[in-house]
Amino acid sequence: MASFSFRAGNAGKLLRIPLYLAGRLGTAVVPRGSGWVIGCGAGIGDGALALYRVALAAGVRPVWLTGSEREEREALALGIPSIPKHGWRGWWATARAGVVVVTHGFGDANRYATGGAFLVQLWHGIPLKRIGLDSPATVQSGILPRFTPVQRLLGALYRGQTRRIRVLPAASDRARGRLESAFALGVEQVLVTGEPRVDVLSAGDAEERRSHAVALRDVAVGSIPAGTRVVLYAPTWRDGAPDPAVPSAAEWTRIIETLERDDAVLLVRSHPLGEGDYRPPVDTDRVRSIGSALVADITPLLPAVDVLVTDYSSLAYDVGLLPLPVVFLAPDPELYALTRGFYGHYAEVAGQDAARDWTSAIAQLHATLSDEAESARRRERSRALSEGVHAHRDGRNAERVYAAIAARTRSKGIA
Repeated sequence: MASFSFRAGNAGKLLRIPLYLAGRLGTAVVPRGSGWVIGCGAGIGDGALALYRVALAAGVRPVWLTGSEREEREALALGIPSIPKHGWRGWWATARAGVVVVTHGFGDANRYATGGAFLVQLWHGIPLKRIGLDSPATVQSGILPRFTPVQRLLGALYRGQTRRIRVLPAASDRARGRLESAFALGVEQVLVTGEPRVDVLSAGDAEERRSHAVALRDVAVGSIPAGTRVVLYAPTWRDGAPDPAVPSAAEWTRIIETLERDDAVLLVRSHPLGEGDYRPPVDTDRVRSIGSALVADITPLLPAVDVLVTDYSSLAYDVGLLPLPVVFLAPDPELYALTRGFYGHYAEVAGQDAARDWTSAIAQLHATLSDEAESARRRERSRALSEGVHAHRDGRNAERVYAAIAARTRSKGIA
């Protein structure tokens, strides 16, 4: 079952309006310093960790705002100073910080203490599906869900928050246009610096990247024999709705038969906000879970993958930096376009041969694993897709973002 939906999240936001107002009054009288706090909805990782390391090397001493005991342990293991974001200490740290960095929403930090800060929103992927103000899902609420004034109020609250963002990195001009629209921002805030979260896919030597990724992967899911291909399945979030691509028992049988025939392992990466029931009906080492409870940030592990299977995930853009062949499996593109919406047309990304069910996806996966020409064709398509959305491929995106933050904070007397 999904653990979050916009309806539930927005209902909570409406109920917390008095707390937001109280927090805003508090930040109006508490003086901000020049320090940084960083929070990330995915845990200790993503673009937040890449930017943290660049800032640290530049002499900044950011404090990480954690949301769980697991994040506290991971921060401690990495030597990162941290404070729980909830409660008085989290509020005070956020209220005193000159720079607040988030990757998902303001709740990555202490949501009641961001007023007046220099806000950096790193985001967490190039949008394929519509996000923010471009998506009708953003203003849905469990409180009076069909009441238009409530939706307008949520839209106004969202705009009021996002317009306080001072830096939002974009991977390219194409991505920048989507982010400007989704967050109600302009070219002064949305900068084509590249996304820090994908630096790990471009920096250094390809062989070193794969070796490091294999080590991380095997710690998470157990050792996979050399020569066995690895398929990553990453379905996207359904905003609380059931995942229509969960295999039936018969489909599981065919999936496992294909994996055995082609000597492959399937790693299932359900979305952290919408875990699907992807447990095969029989015990097998050919299918392993690699959910967010095991790996908070999947990006560093991508070089240890041989094929990606996905529907609408932004990973389809990212793996082209390697590049990896992609098999698209989307049972409901028409419905998804109607309820959530795409930037452009889905076929522009997935091609005309996107699978609508596991039967077709299994056939395409087998062809990719068994035919080098087919694998090469899909790698080339993946590379071309990525080149259209990633303007920078040098592993220095976090450095450009830090430089932009440093320049702007100096001009405002924060640094």
